[in-house]
Amino acid sequence: MAQSAVADAVFLALSNPTRRKVLERLSRAPATVGELAAPFDMQLPSFVQHLSVLERSRLVKSSKRGRVRTYAIAPERFKVAENWLSARRQAWEARLDRFDRYVTELKEKEPQT
Repeated sequence: MAQSAVADAVFLALSNPTRRKVLERLSRAPATVGELAAPFDMQLPSFVQHLSVLERSRLVKSSKRGRVRTYAIAPERFKVAENWLSARRQAWEARLDRFDRYVTELKEKEPQT
């Protein structure tokens, strides 16, 4: 999968508040589908769609034992979002540094009164 498609999948998964809450819950410990769905007021098939988006983005992994599916967070995929955001931050910091130097130069060129 191309890097931009990977980032798109990660940010799509992170764009939904339900999925972000699921990720927050899984950051504490793995959980079953029922445990994850319990706090949400939605039908199980709708909730499972959220889990599918998270799994396709590879932010979570699932395993099945008997009839019970358990989800766990996959922290390595979060690096995609972190790297993308870090690159944007660096670009903006560089722009702001250039702007700061420009403003300083303008102030230095102003006639003293």
